[in-house]
Amino acid sequence: MSAPRPCQNDPNGPAADTAPEAACRRRWLPLAILAALACVAFAVGWHEFLTLKAVGLNYELLRQFIAAHLHIAVALYFAAYVAVVALSLPCALALTLAGGLLFGWKIATPATVAGATAGATIVFVVARSSLGAVMASRVGPWLTRLRDGFAENALSYLLFLRLVPAFPFVVVNLAAAVLGVPLRTYVLGTFLGIIPGTTAIAVAGAGLGSVIKAQNRSYHACLAKMPANPDVACPYTIDTSALMTRELIAALVLLGIVALIPVALKMWRARDAAV
Repeated sequence: MSAPRPCQNDPNGPAADTAPEAACRRRWLPLAILAALACVAFAVGWHEFLTLKAVGLNYELLRQFIAAHLHIAVALYFAAYVAVVALSLPCALALTLAGGLLFGWKIATPATVAGATAGATIVFVVARSSLGAVMASRVGPWLTRLRDGFAENALSYLLFLRLVPAFPFVVVNLAAAVLGVPLRTYVLGTFLGIIPGTTAIAVAGAGLGSVIKAQNRSYHACLAKMPANPDVACPYTIDTSALMTRELIAALVLLGIVALIPVALKMWRARDAAV
């Protein structure tokens, strides 16, 4: 069977605009809107406001605002995280650290997990409605086998993909949408799967307060000397490379392996039954 063709104008003219063509355009509209919003966000530079430098330089003001308006601040943080994940902006790590820094890990962790899950669900629903039918008709044999595996053990597969940091978040979102993972399973697997890593990063962020204050003093002291090129002479850097330690990665991989135990047991039982 040949793959379905993309939306095309009817050769008989505009008057022959058919219902399937209109449905096809509606199917691609959410993806087009999401892509356009992402382009606008990059062009305007919204993601540059969600960096550790931006948060660090405004640390005291943000802390004062949070102390006076905690619920509003948490709601704004949640909304920002939904937007970052839904638009696939490259600042989720910095935002998670900022959440731990500003709110403490006990508040930041649930807010981050909820925001990331909501944003990922938006990507999943949009990708499934726009790409699902087209991509499903073009998958190769290996992807078909993977889709069958998702159909039988979707939750275990999703938990593994979310727990192991080797798989980019947005790639898992798109793969699950294309491979037909049920929405309820996707939401549950995403929510549970990102809790360990998010908690670890939020805890690390909560311990950055003294580092931020020291960096601010050093940065402002450098600027007071009025260097010719302040961006080069006075870098504002918070080293986050040490956060993903080998021990943390090993722990997440171990959790991912545990998540695959139901899959292994099912395969083992199926082989025994066949024998």
